[in-house]
Amino acid sequence: MTDITTGTYSDPDQTPPLAQAVPLGLQHVLAMFASNVTPSIIVAGAAGLAFGGPEQVYLIQMAMLFAGIATLFQTVGLGPVGARLPIMQGTSFAFVGVLAGVAATQGLSVALSACIIGGCIHFVLGAFIRHLRWLFPPLVTGLVILAIGLYLIPVAIKYAAGGAAPFQMEAESFGSLMHWSVALSVVIVALVLKFFTKGTLSNAAILVGLVVGYLLALMLGMVNFSAVANASWFTVITPLPYGFEFSLGAVIAVTLVSVVSAIETVGDTSATTKAGAGREATDEEISGATYADGLGTAIAGVFGGLPNTSFSQNVGIVGMTGIMSRHVVTIGAIVLILCGLVPKIGAVIASMPLPVLGGGVIVMFGMVAAAGLNVLSEIEMNRRNMVIIAVSLAAGLGLNLVPTAVQYLPGVVKTLATSAVAPTALVAIVLNLALPDEV
Repeated sequence: MTDITTGTYSDPDQTPPLAQAVPLGLQHVLAMFASNVTPSIIVAGAAGLAFGGPEQVYLIQMAMLFAGIATLFQTVGLGPVGARLPIMQGTSFAFVGVLAGVAATQGLSVALSACIIGGCIHFVLGAFIRHLRWLFPPLVTGLVILAIGLYLIPVAIKYAAGGAAPFQMEAESFGSLMHWSVALSVVIVALVLKFFTKGTLSNAAILVGLVVGYLLALMLGMVNFSAVANASWFTVITPLPYGFEFSLGAVIAVTLVSVVSAIETVGDTSATTKAGAGREATDEEISGATYADGLGTAIAGVFGGLPNTSFSQNVGIVGMTGIMSRHVVTIGAIVLILCGLVPKIGAVIASMPLPVLGGGVIVMFGMVAAAGLNVLSEIEMNRRNMVIIAVSLAAGLGLNLVPTAVQYLPGVVKTLATSAVAPTALVAIVLNLALPDEV
């Protein structure tokens, strides 16, 4: 059970020698790093924060810091909190649509306050999550994940072309060859590394692609390092940096996505034990993983971080390496915490031109949609299920694309109706319960 070359560290409490455990921990960080900081950049942009400014840098730092802290909740545990499994936590893409909309219309104070309350509700779900699994069969979860990806893909294209803000889309440089050459360099490098290399390079393909795109943008004069020079080496985290402002609509929207996120974590927990130890996850592990999700989200929200969830790409690393040691992932968590406490690291990330980020998120958001299709592939494509897919996506994405169609709805209902994720989930759940099975 201790031969690392044959991948037999199937006991979460075992630890490979430090010389091997540290690179394995760094591999987990490389696999999730780009996906972890991207949601904060997008939500900060939606809130109108200056790109590369100190407020955006702070949000990026919090993404790294609290991904690390939430991971420690999972791997080390705290009472009933944590699965004590090699589960890497990170900032969830599932919340981007809802939080970007709330931040753009009501401000970051409302968005982060909703994260705090939603995280607390998510935490409570840990007590009875196993009893809710019947509401979220693959048909429903697949639709929700697909809706998230389809909602985010236009954002990726706008970033690749020069930015999603109105003034950026109206600029002469929007869609220029220079912007697209940088974005496509990220995509090409990421695809080449993912499919023509193995090990760490393959797992960190998107991150390496972003680095290459960043260097190309630097040569083209697109990078401004002034924020990096002005950033300090150490930071002091601030509780409630934007205050606390309650909005029922925002809380309901975040809570609905939290339920979906909790179900995803159940799946990741089960996949981790299956891949690393060849067994099903216990009820205690599933509950502990959900508790950690909620606690990590609530605490992150207090200090300006976005909701956390388990990262599926890191489950893939466990399956690939066969290394089930939770202590390996703990090393990765410590690396993230150190990065989060150094503002200059956040400033370097924030100085990344939008077309570079756009190239990365074209791949990432496309993979989110593909993951939804992969889940849907588990179901039978009969008339009943196809009708549920059609109506759910039409309702969720249609209202999101044409928000003025429900402009006279009350604020709470309008926030939910135009969030893409919430209406897709709600319609899918209702239709799945109401429509009879085909015989």
